[in-house]
Amino acid sequence: MTRSLPEETASTTVDVLPAGGPAAAGPATGSRLARLYVTLPMANVALYLLWLGVGSFLLPIQVAEITGHNDTTALSTASTIGAVLATVGNPVFGQLSDRTRSRFGRRAPWILLCAALGALALVAQAQAASIAMLGLSWGVVQFIMNGYQAALTAALPDRVPAPKLGTFSALVGLGVPLGTIVAALVIGGIPGTKFGLDGVIGGFDGAFAGEKGYYLIAAAVFVAAVLFVVISPDQDSRDLPREPFSLRRFLANFWVSPKDHPDFGWAFLSRLGVMLGYFIILTYNLYLLADHIKIAPADLLPTAGFLMIVNALCTVVASVLIGPIADRVGKVKPFVFVSGVAAALALAIPILSPTEGGMLAYNIVGGMAFGVYLAVDMALITKVLPRGADAGKDMGVINIANAGPQILAPTISGWIVAAGGYEALFPVAAVVSLVGAVGVLRVRGVR
Repeated sequence: MTRSLPEETASTTVDVLPAGGPAAAGPATGSRLARLYVTLPMANVALYLLWLGVGSFLLPIQVAEITGHNDTTALSTASTIGAVLATVGNPVFGQLSDRTRSRFGRRAPWILLCAALGALALVAQAQAASIAMLGLSWGVVQFIMNGYQAALTAALPDRVPAPKLGTFSALVGLGVPLGTIVAALVIGGIPGTKFGLDGVIGGFDGAFAGEKGYYLIAAAVFVAAVLFVVISPDQDSRDLPREPFSLRRFLANFWVSPKDHPDFGWAFLSRLGVMLGYFIILTYNLYLLADHIKIAPADLLPTAGFLMIVNALCTVVASVLIGPIADRVGKVKPFVFVSGVAAALALAIPILSPTEGGMLAYNIVGGMAFGVYLAVDMALITKVLPRGADAGKDMGVINIANAGPQILAPTISGWIVAAGGYEALFPVAAVVSLVGAVGVLRVRGVR
């Protein structure tokens, strides 16, 4: 089966208060906390610029250049290799950062190292000349950059005080929509006619829809990592207790028993459902526009960019509004549930109206639903993590619920399209999202 372009990427976040065992050096206060309001979202935006810029634009464009046509099988192969390695990378690097003892803290060394190696891997990926090499290089990038993500998101439980979890959850969640906006503007461009203007806004005549796009993203990731580490330095971790290394214990530590930690298990399944429903559509987004909505080939990238930006702006607005509200009311579970239900309802719009206008309405409603979810999801996860001392590892495990859907979605979406056409993607994604929303109701230890 062959056709068009985009897709995927990694994964999101969490927070935690120690539930046994030492955390880092306690929550940040004063100016150290104030700087985090800027540096943490900035570093996360750079990460999602990578995930969305490469996964939704550069990777499918490169597949088309290598194969000579829009080959969905090749795209799925390259994407799946990367997502599998991403699933492994997050908990591995998370546990390594938990065990790190240095004057620069537990997380900073891994943030810098992974950003530098990830940037080099992106440069190498730009040169890939076969699907096998493309899949392998993208896998290496995702494996390394999930180390960056695991260490970065662990800064939340390390440094953010409990009363600010909702606000910081919303700020970190902005990485997804803001990364989307930057990627869509720089690589895809936006039709000027949408705003009463001529030509295309951004896009730069395709200058970054290839090698230069990889170089730009590599630079953005590395610069953001350096700024985060320098402006918001980690605290010295040399005095934290050290456990003797045991490979058997290291491997066994990746398992979090759902029997002993049922809230963690239900939160994992809830996130898995919501994210899988999201990626079932995102995986074939350009294919939907090209084959189902019948967007002309010349208008495909600008139209996709415009819809992505609309979705992202709605996500930003909802996330910024809901995060502080959740802090005030002291509840997060109702917001997660409502966002999942709203996302499912949004998926009904393209079923009733399979047009560009229907996709626009879907992206508005779906973007707002996703913004509500991003605003509180991390705060929910934070409250169910088993141990503060293992925050990096446990967040890596929970982030499998982000990478897992990226592995499953290309195959599941292909089956759905083969069996019922592109229009069948929407009801299936809606049911999956609803299952994820209902799962959060089983979390007992969080309001």
